[in-house]
Amino acid sequence: MAGKEIYHKMKDKVKDAFSSSGPETGKGKTKLSGRRVKHGYHLVKGKSNHPMEDYLVAEYRQVGEHDLGLFAIFDGHLGHTVPDFLRAHLFDNILSEPEFLSDTKNAIRKAYLLTDEKILEKAAELGRGGSTAVTAILISSNDSVKLVVANIGDSRAVISKNGKAEQLSVDHEPSMEREIIEEKGGFVSNLPGDVPRVDGQLAVARAFGDRSLKKHLSSEPHVAEEVIDESSDFLILASDGLWKVMTNQEAVDEIKDIRDAQAAAKHLTEQAVNRKSKDDISCVVVNFHC
Repeated sequence: MAGKEIYHKMKDKVKDAFSSSGPETGKGKTKLSGRRVKHGYHLVKGKSNHPMEDYLVAEYRQVGEHDLGLFAIFDGHLGHTVPDFLRAHLFDNILSEPEFLSDTKNAIRKAYLLTDEKILEKAAELGRGGSTAVTAILISSNDSVKLVVANIGDSRAVISKNGKAEQLSVDHEPSMEREIIEEKGGFVSNLPGDVPRVDGQLAVARAFGDRSLKKHLSSEPHVAEEVIDESSDFLILASDGLWKVMTNQEAVDEIKDIRDAQAAAKHLTEQAVNRKSKDDISCVVVNFHC
């Protein structure tokens, strides 16, 4: 199946997935610089009373002569409108940056900040909620494939290299950025039995949206680059519903012998449920050894 056909098919599947409160799953494949890449995803709604707030992207596109793989997890809070907006617009904003191919990391930073500005401008329409994000872009170039990961919040990207887990994202916890938050006039609460929270409310220090807290929050992403080579096994993107109950290495070990990316993503979500995760859980696995 051609990359463009997969893009439209995956876009339709992902769009359909969020109208349902049950588990959703899917997969796709392509070739990047001669390397076969397969991905799979799986989502499970948590035990909360609110609708599903996890959204994802799993697409293939082309920019000039470069084939791209685009993957993301958006974990919303106080509503689903902001992660849904991100699903629809963030990658378009990234790819439209003039220096996307020449300076990908800076293009992503600029697009994250621009997208957050647009969300805040649309606060009357999108509501007061917000979202974390982790994005991964595979870029084919000649005979190589580059991976660029960016994130704000606590959705996480982990790559397996020769069976060893390496975290490519940063969990933006309020306690880690207490000084910055306090310099902006905010505070970090740390009540017994609870996690640290910005102004006693939000459990992450960086996020899209959250207009009422924005003066104390950042939307500046952490960005990392990685060359995909023979040591690269697979990539895991997942919301914190998975990482609250599983370490990076445990996640890698759980799926290291599962060749099918869709089955691997489903297995991870099921294991998180078995470990009593009550949050929404979304997971994308991208396999580099196909």
